[in-house]
Amino acid sequence: MSTPLAESGPRAATGPQYTLRRAGATAVVVSLAAGLRHYDRGGVELVESYGESVIAPGAAGITLAPFANRVDGGLWHLDGKAQQLDITEVARNNAIHGLLRNTGYALLEQSESHVLQEAAIHPQHGYPFLARHQVRHELTPSGALRVSQTLVNDSPERAPFVLGAHPYFRLGDVDTEQLSITVDAATWLAANDRMIPTQALPVDAAHDLRHGRPVGELRMDTAFTDLAFTAVSPQISPHDGVARHTLSAPDGRSVSLWHDSSVAYVHVFITPDFPGRSLAVAMEPMTGPANAFNSGNGLRWLEPGESFTMRWGIDSEL
Repeated sequence: MSTPLAESGPRAATGPQYTLRRAGATAVVVSLAAGLRHYDRGGVELVESYGESVIAPGAAGITLAPFANRVDGGLWHLDGKAQQLDITEVARNNAIHGLLRNTGYALLEQSESHVLQEAAIHPQHGYPFLARHQVRHELTPSGALRVSQTLVNDSPERAPFVLGAHPYFRLGDVDTEQLSITVDAATWLAANDRMIPTQALPVDAAHDLRHGRPVGELRMDTAFTDLAFTAVSPQISPHDGVARHTLSAPDGRSVSLWHDSSVAYVHVFITPDFPGRSLAVAMEPMTGPANAFNSGNGLRWLEPGESFTMRWGIDSEL
């Protein structure tokens, strides 16, 4: 006779919910895709939120491994042998947003102000490697959000990867159309109609975000590189510093994505299709662009037992 499993209380589609609090800030991190479901400071929402039983709309807040964005046709080659990933963007016939989008992460550590989760990437068709992706979300003493993503190669062979994340930003109840976006990047990646990059070009009038542009006049799904990094102390070179990309309100308030120099690309997605919002803005930190498994741009390899960490976060002036 079978025995019913013990009930552990109400369950959410996004898995266990971890609420972090510090310095007047609150963040809600979920198990599914180690996603950021909510973040506010002093009651001002800084990311697009969604319900605990709603699968992240537009991949809002999820983390991406072992590839970010797209792989053309889901196909790449390893030592001359074709590797076919599952097609997860059917409309464009691509693999998209990594292999952990539908995976629940296991809890490793938790405190009032941080949570550390981990998920395994098992060998599979299209990615014959064993790896672990660890994601740590933390509220700093000021209430800013800091995230670190670490990939560990548990395979006996070296493994390729790109890491990324997919946060959408807002400034409380300010209409997104009234915000300005600043991305200090000198190069943009032109793409074909399937969103696969075809060439890197100097920013032109349509793609230059270095001096701020009104979000309301933009519709964009574009990767940028040649980012401007600033030293965080006199002892650190700008190349080893951080880059910042900012949404600003007319009243002077702002919210910024920052990331370290391991992140050479940021993807800007401005869309009218986010549920409940007339316009939404994602600024996505990525160590490599779409189709890096084929182009080699930004692609890194981990030797057996090695690990790699990218760091990013969210700051604000309120």
